[in-house]
Amino acid sequence: MEKAIKKYWPIFVLPTMAAFAIGFVVPFLEGIYLSFCKFTTIKDAKFVGISNYIEVFKDETFPHSFGFTTLFAIVTLLLVNVLAFAVALALTQKIKGTNIFRTIFFMPNLIGGIVLGYIWQLIFDGIFSRFDTALKLNETLGFWGLVILICWQQIGYMMIVYIAGLQAIPDSLREAAMIDGANKVQRLVHVTIPNMMPSITICTFLTITNSFKLFDQNLSLTGGEPLHKTEMLALNIYQTFYGRVGAEGIGQAKAVIFFLTVVVIGMFQLKLTRSKEVQQ
Repeated sequence: MEKAIKKYWPIFVLPTMAAFAIGFVVPFLEGIYLSFCKFTTIKDAKFVGISNYIEVFKDETFPHSFGFTTLFAIVTLLLVNVLAFAVALALTQKIKGTNIFRTIFFMPNLIGGIVLGYIWQLIFDGIFSRFDTALKLNETLGFWGLVILICWQQIGYMMIVYIAGLQAIPDSLREAAMIDGANKVQRLVHVTIPNMMPSITICTFLTITNSFKLFDQNLSLTGGEPLHKTEMLALNIYQTFYGRVGAEGIGQAKAVIFFLTVVVIGMFQLKLTRSKEVQQ
């Protein structure tokens, strides 16, 4: 069997590699080239050097979107992971109905981002109308509206990852800590969390990257209003590329900067959290 696999593996790998190259590698490389061009379609692209990148930093909406997205990523990183971990701890205790609660918490993750955005927009505007305001009229309300939406959607998914990590911790470690006289807080800090670092690495990576890439929920919940104040990076790139005539190259340059930013932050986070993982 192993000889057959070694002999024929290119036949099985080639279709997948071809699809990956056609669907990702070629468009990605072409996108980098177009970020140095002025164009309306890829057939009339004219090389203009780094002028698109210069225009990116002249666009006042881009630095604000970057700061708004960064703050959003930090807040959701803390809230989603702390709450998901707390729920996972609660649902791994010996209580009745844990499977039902796990299903309920996970269900929001199954709903599409656009639909969630419109649902929560109706909820928030119904509440804020009593105070003569609306979600799209206030930057602070828009920010916290997005935070609440993402927490509601992602906590259940991260909870599943944390539950898997908690169940993988050997009972012998907890029993040894109890014999040594460790209380619940000490067992949590010195036994549970260190052994949960692989799960924490996964969840923090997913939370950060999802927060930076957020588009659907931002588009449907606030649309960047008021005056682009709640416009996150992905929506800002979309509005530049499709909403401004002749700015396609600038939008593409923003997309390249966005990609590099997410890669750098993601790699730094992975290196930081993996260095704290313990071998069982």
